Amino acid sequence: MDGNPSTSAGLDEVFRALADPSRRALLDSLNARNGQTLRELCAGLDMTRQSVSKHLAVLEEAGLVATVRRGREKLHYLNAAPVHEIAHRWISRYDRARVQALADLKLALEETPMDAPTFVYTTYIRTSAQKLWQALTEPAFTRRYWATEFTTDWSAGSPMTWDNHGVLISDPEQVVLEAEPYSRLSYTWHAVTPELAKRFGWDEELLARLSAEARSKVTFTLEEAGQVVKLTVVHDGFEPGSSLAEMVSHGWPNVVASLKSLLETGEPLPDGA
Repeated sequence: MDGNPSTSAGLDEVFRALADPSRRALLDSLNARNGQTLRELCAGLDMTRQSVSKHLAVLEEAGLVATVRRGREKLHYLNAAPVHEIAHRWISRYDRARVQALADLKLALEETPMDAPTFVYTTYIRTSAQKLWQALTEPAFTRRYWATEFTTDWSAGSPMTWDNHGVLISDPEQVVLEAEPYSRLSYTWHAVTPELAKRFGWDEELLARLSAEARSKVTFTLEEAGQVVKLTVVHDGFEPGSSLAEMVSHGWPNVVASLKSLLETGEPLPDGA
């Protein structure tokens, strides 16, 4: 089993996982409320604990479900990456009218409820951990797929200045939290400023809501798996009903897909792809 939808074996696993109605029911449950434990998933579905565990294992193997440890509990999250990558790399070759069902599924899997406390996204990139680390930290890479650059020494506790789409953002609470080269990187999310709001055309009401939210954080975990690297992005620290959570749930899939394209083909995805 491959787990990487960029390969034919991985693609087979995704379609095989989606073919079972019980597994689709599990995905529907996570789409309605992300981040559930095994006990919670069992309570919401007419399936035994053993059956749910087996179906979750298949979904995890296909990359459609990602898990995150929180203390003694393992939380399950819907992972849109496989369907997102199929849409970018496979569906675009065919008449979209003939694959509308898959397009609808892609949109459904990308939707994250506004009250979701954590965004989790896992993908596989044909590269090395060293190259992926460079792509996450060095301006020569980040400006190409993200239109963003960081000024920092990448040491835990160090401040970060963001150049986000041409807007400089500095704040004492913008810091590196963890930096273990080639394996784990974490930092607090950037401050929201009037200049940034002007750049993206946000109105005063949205700016006020975003500015009032607690600071979130993003964590990247890199795991080498043969000729690919498994990249897991976890963005958490959101309040219930967070406007920023909704925004990043739509933004991260595009950023990561463009990062993957840059590393595998030498070119990021076109804007708006």
